[in-house]
Amino acid sequence: MVGLRDDGAVRGPLLFPSLHGYRRAWAGADLVAGITLLVIAVPEQLATSRLAGMPPVTGFYAFVAGTVLFALLGSNPQMSVGADSTIAPLFAVGVAALAATRSAHYVELVSILAVMVGVLVALVGLLRLGWIAEFLSAPIVAGFLSGVAVIIIVHQLPDLLGIPAASGSNANRIGSIALHLDEVNGWTLGIGLCVLAIMVVSARVDRRIPGALVATVLSTAVVAAAGLQSRGVAVLGPVRAGAPHLGLDALSWSAVVDLAPLAAVVALVVVTQSAATTRAFAEQGGYDVKASRDFLAVGAGSVVAGLVGSFPVDASPPRTGAVAAAGGRTQAGALGAALAVVLLIPFSDGLRDLPLATLAAILIFIALRLFDVRGLQSIVRFSLVESALAAVTLLTVVLVGVEQGIVVAVILAILDRIRLSARPQLHVLGRLPGSTSWAPLSAGSGAAQVPGVLAVLFATPLWYANAVHFREEVAAAFRRAEGTPRALVLDTIGMTDLDFTGSRELSRVLDACERDHIVVGVARAGERVVASLRRSGLASRIGTDHFYASVDEAVTALAAAAPPDALPPDAPPRTAPPDLPPR
Repeated sequence: MVGLRDDGAVRGPLLFPSLHGYRRAWAGADLVAGITLLVIAVPEQLATSRLAGMPPVTGFYAFVAGTVLFALLGSNPQMSVGADSTIAPLFAVGVAALAATRSAHYVELVSILAVMVGVLVALVGLLRLGWIAEFLSAPIVAGFLSGVAVIIIVHQLPDLLGIPAASGSNANRIGSIALHLDEVNGWTLGIGLCVLAIMVVSARVDRRIPGALVATVLSTAVVAAAGLQSRGVAVLGPVRAGAPHLGLDALSWSAVVDLAPLAAVVALVVVTQSAATTRAFAEQGGYDVKASRDFLAVGAGSVVAGLVGSFPVDASPPRTGAVAAAGGRTQAGALGAALAVVLLIPFSDGLRDLPLATLAAILIFIALRLFDVRGLQSIVRFSLVESALAAVTLLTVVLVGVEQGIVVAVILAILDRIRLSARPQLHVLGRLPGSTSWAPLSAGSGAAQVPGVLAVLFATPLWYANAVHFREEVAAAFRRAEGTPRALVLDTIGMTDLDFTGSRELSRVLDACERDHIVVGVARAGERVVASLRRSGLASRIGTDHFYASVDEAVTALAAAAPPDALPPDAPPRTAPPDLPPR
């Protein structure tokens, strides 16, 4: 089966699984994919490290660590892992509350956070807990990514405009930008707009054109040649490119406690994005992946990145898309790109004249792609409730905080699901003409109700939140039924569970049916429901011979057992439904 499989984290070749059985014919495609990845990753990793408030070279460390560890352990042959702009503003804002951005202590805390995030993501893989990511529905993810896009843009506008950088909440940053609009540096803004134009045109002509790299090289050369620093154009400055420092110098119990909530949120986002990325490209490429292995690999990449003084890594949908578009077959291309980055690190000080406006423009371009206007419009057209979830997530992420936005959105989504599951529809069934098949009367299939029998389908677990609703829906079905039903058939094919409250309300239905001499049967009951009915004593009340393999079998048997004249001679004619007792 093509697609996502969660069948264990360590099955198959233990190391470099995508290179197992490598064929010489794949080398050309992997070489092109590696070059494509390299020219995209170099400027992107620099920009993301600045977004994360970390030294520029740490972006390269993150890319190398994420790439090598994923190639070593991961199952997806095309996925690219490294520094990612989705999570960078998330942890940057969180850690900035504990230490001054770009200070030595800040860098130490981010490295500790990377290890913590990596351990959590790896545990998700080892314990096969990837289902946790499913609590972030598509509208929540769309709202979250759009909120992150707004944060990225707000954080990068000062560098794009050449005005003083602001700090604090996004509202404070926006206010500061507005106050300093009269100080915009024309040279800086011109460079940023040119970089954006190059990237937009490159993307429209051919996504494989390295617009970010072209813009980086050109803008750096122009600034250096024209001496634009003297005209107020801010540049990256000296880039320390020594060997990475190994270890976690600031590791302490208090630091772990302070970072734990943030690490949990970042890990959840990493798991969600990694699962979506590996699933999407596996389906597109027609190959199988093992989600657990991929979570373990991404987590291991974050751990190593933290140990070398960098920050958490994540799967990157854009870079993975670039590898797939270039025809990459295995992780060999990514490993080649990582090796090239390692060779470039000693010469990274040559980027000292790189304008900050260039990095800002690259990040704003990425942010604009994260803000999925069409996706949000689709959600609005589909459901106002789900669009409200996306809007609440977006606004909370931007105005309050990323962690709070995710928590609020998940809580609202769960409450919405509970609301819907507490008010499911009870389907009245009818027989399809000329067959023994049954379908809901509301399906427009021509199904007709059999006189004297009411067959209903409650295709959801019967539990405390919907039990009373179930009883009321049965009463309403009797009111709408044709004639005077003498038998009730409960189709339980979708009733996967029955709790104590549900059994109590079902007992009230049976009480009313017994009082009105209505015979009851159960069709297509699963083992769990049958066991619950036995424990509650309802199975014996219904009758062990009143459990049937199909709705048609139940209707046929009960119609014969309860003919229209089954009521006692002295019973008055009944035109009302069973008088179900109050709860």
